[in-house]
Amino acid sequence: MNNKLIPITLLMSLGLLGCGQPTTNQIAKDEGAAAQQVSESSAQQALHQFATSLAVNYHTLTNYPQQCTSTGVDGRCFAAQIELVPGVDFDRKDWAIYYSQMRPVKQVLTDAFELTQVKGDLHRITPTERFSGFQKDQPVDIAFLGELWQLSETDAMPNYYIVVPGLKPELISSTQLTVDASTGMEQRPYVETYVSAESQYKRSDTDKLKWATPQVLFDANQDIESRPELAVNAIIPTPKRQIVTSQSPVLSLASGYHLDAGSVAKASVEAALARLAHLGVKPSPQGIPLKLEPSTTKLAEGGYRLDITSDGITIGASDDAGFSYGLASLTSLISLDTLSLNAMMIEDEPRYDFRGMHVDVARNFHSKQFILDLLDQMAAYKLNKLHLHMADDEGWRLEIDGLPELTLVGSRRCHDLQEDTCLLPQLGSGPDGDSKVNGFYSKADYIEILKYAGARQIQVIPSMDMPGHSRAAIKSMEARYRRLMAEGNEAAANEYRLIDPLDKTRYASIQYYDDNTLNVCMDSSYHFVDKVVSEISKLHQAAGQSLELYHIGADETAGAWVDSPVCQALLADKESGLDSEAHFGAYFIERVANMLADKGIETAGWSDGMSHTRPERMPANNQTNIWDVVAHGGYQRAHAQANLGWDTVLSNPEVLYFDFPYEADPKEHGYYWASRSTNERKLFSFMPDNLPANAEQWTDIEGKPFEADDTLKLDDAGKRLSGPLNQGVRFKGIQGQLWSETIRSDQVVEYMVFPRLLVLAERAWHKADWEVPYQYQGAKYSPETNYFTAEMREKQRVQWQTFANTLGYKELAKLDRAGIAYRVPTLGAKIKDGYLQVNSIYPGLGIEYRVDGGQWQQYTEAVSVSGRVEVRGVAADGIRKGRILKVN
Repeated sequence: MNNKLIPITLLMSLGLLGCGQPTTNQIAKDEGAAAQQVSESSAQQALHQFATSLAVNYHTLTNYPQQCTSTGVDGRCFAAQIELVPGVDFDRKDWAIYYSQMRPVKQVLTDAFELTQVKGDLHRITPTERFSGFQKDQPVDIAFLGELWQLSETDAMPNYYIVVPGLKPELISSTQLTVDASTGMEQRPYVETYVSAESQYKRSDTDKLKWATPQVLFDANQDIESRPELAVNAIIPTPKRQIVTSQSPVLSLASGYHLDAGSVAKASVEAALARLAHLGVKPSPQGIPLKLEPSTTKLAEGGYRLDITSDGITIGASDDAGFSYGLASLTSLISLDTLSLNAMMIEDEPRYDFRGMHVDVARNFHSKQFILDLLDQMAAYKLNKLHLHMADDEGWRLEIDGLPELTLVGSRRCHDLQEDTCLLPQLGSGPDGDSKVNGFYSKADYIEILKYAGARQIQVIPSMDMPGHSRAAIKSMEARYRRLMAEGNEAAANEYRLIDPLDKTRYASIQYYDDNTLNVCMDSSYHFVDKVVSEISKLHQAAGQSLELYHIGADETAGAWVDSPVCQALLADKESGLDSEAHFGAYFIERVANMLADKGIETAGWSDGMSHTRPERMPANNQTNIWDVVAHGGYQRAHAQANLGWDTVLSNPEVLYFDFPYEADPKEHGYYWASRSTNERKLFSFMPDNLPANAEQWTDIEGKPFEADDTLKLDDAGKRLSGPLNQGVRFKGIQGQLWSETIRSDQVVEYMVFPRLLVLAERAWHKADWEVPYQYQGAKYSPETNYFTAEMREKQRVQWQTFANTLGYKELAKLDRAGIAYRVPTLGAKIKDGYLQVNSIYPGLGIEYRVDGGQWQQYTEAVSVSGRVEVRGVAADGIRKGRILKVN
């Protein structure tokens, strides 16, 4: 053996010194393995250096490329460009860059690269033979056409990563999100700022929506006066009846309160009392008398009476919710500055039984602490339903006993193209399975959430979307199938399998998946549903609650199953009740709904899926969530399903989807398929009892007026196609929605939900006297009709003044105290005759301006300026800042 050929350090690393004499073959073998390790390490280091030095710039060029039409949907496309600027030379040709492209690539406009859709929004960039390698500091452009349009800078998803065979994927550093220090919000440094309202922000050549520039916002805010006195006696949500009997305070809670709960269980109101304490009002023997008194007359569920006199405070109610809501109103009356109260009497009860908030934790996971914080605020503003969406294509977020793969595989996204250990990356999740967008609630977590909600009189409605939107479940059960087959247990492997391997159906979901729909004809699919629901029911029982309502989703089923042999056999079975391939989806919903009804559980589903069912085959009690756009006739489906006697919960996207942008600005977070501008004032204007009447005050997604025809329509045979509600039919309630495709962090969720949640509570609890009464005989509505009279409009404006001042001068400070990262609004501003004028949708919040990038200064009144002017809002606590807008 010639040891001179082997470095001494290598011998040490192989443990060969002092261990006897190895054979020549062993030395050669170990030397080769070590050399390979050194080579791989060097290659990995080179890949890492390239990934960390590569600058990526994403630029939406235009929504009007010459190759595409400018109107309609079919044929629409946008042009974009990905610029790659390497920081080092990199001459390998076997790489691939993976990234999320929300709208699929239609055509690559360069011959040096290919862009391939892998699955869903996951795309891959690979070099062609014409690519000669990366040279340091030499930009490489990849231009392409994408489907439909790209109207927001947040469409460009983060966390590109590069893969080379045999090496670990490396995250491309320049595509990571950063956080703005003053706003706390995510930033996308790799995205080129939109500059053209005409070419980048218009959706079509008929688009009339105005970019929310400072001038546009200034005009919108001009009728909002700063009147702090309006906030003094105001409560959110507004009580049904309030009589203020003093013009000055009659008592102060600065010294606390002395509770006399009588026969009322103190545990039922401890959460409401804890919120009082959080605002500085604590129990004290010397405090103001606070008496809880069971009502001698039966009040509506959740109803209460609140009396404030110089002698103390009395709350009367018939149930736990009523006492809690009375305390919530007391808390809402309090100003953090004074803790003093005027004398008054309040008689109150909720408008709707169902006052809900939906949160999607499936697309991107959100922490248990966020859910607990949300429940606190829901209780504070008298919301009583949390619709928790815990499974979709991109993730399964709840531990289920006996099905470990659902969370071992289904709760994580990482770079595993075979999906043995995790799901494919989607929505810019990147290659790392430890990313914060991954995760799940353990059984203990979920029980804690249930108990926390129950203590606040909030019902948790679990939802695992099926039969579409089920990719996470399908891939998890396929991983289970492979594991058990490898163990030789074929029966167990097939017990919960969700696909027919012989199904050759080709389909694509609206999110561009071709494998996200479970097979509705297989008994194993129903075994799976039964297993999941049974295990969730056990968790509810462990929390001291029964599972009474389960949301199956049922939406956006993509036309699967037609070429499945199992489904064809079921269709041929005369006893199946199936008479057409068109009824496969209905068959699933009907079968599951009846299966749940047998367990004492009511089924809920989204309105499109529920509309496919045959009502005579459904249980008597069902809930439907109406997510149809009013401007597109969505009121018709709401009326049709309410007329069936179903519990109809309004979830209309243009006002109730809180993942949509607040203002028409490409820098605002969120999706925008139904609305690009859903600020708090628009939500405040919502007339839920008369959906079509909103056509008198709203425009569609392109800022254009529309007509809502709510008259009776019959087909040639006299069958009702659409028309008004039946006399006396009412909706069950309303629900705000937060979908998480573009919402990655807890802080961004809070930005999107708050303060809109407070306006949701207002419309769910209180029926305003300016709302247009429903016309049961039918009517047509448009900006030219006058059911929404000038008098009603003025009442709405006056009441918005009170609401806006109450938020700005009182309620937002309480959100700050609770650590809620609500949205600080963008400001209206203009310069006239050399003077800067600024206003806000919320009087009472701070306003700052600066000139030519100098120091920020407080704005109190019109001020003379010269130079480049910027403005921003300030949170109620004076700490967080709003997004900066350039005035000129």
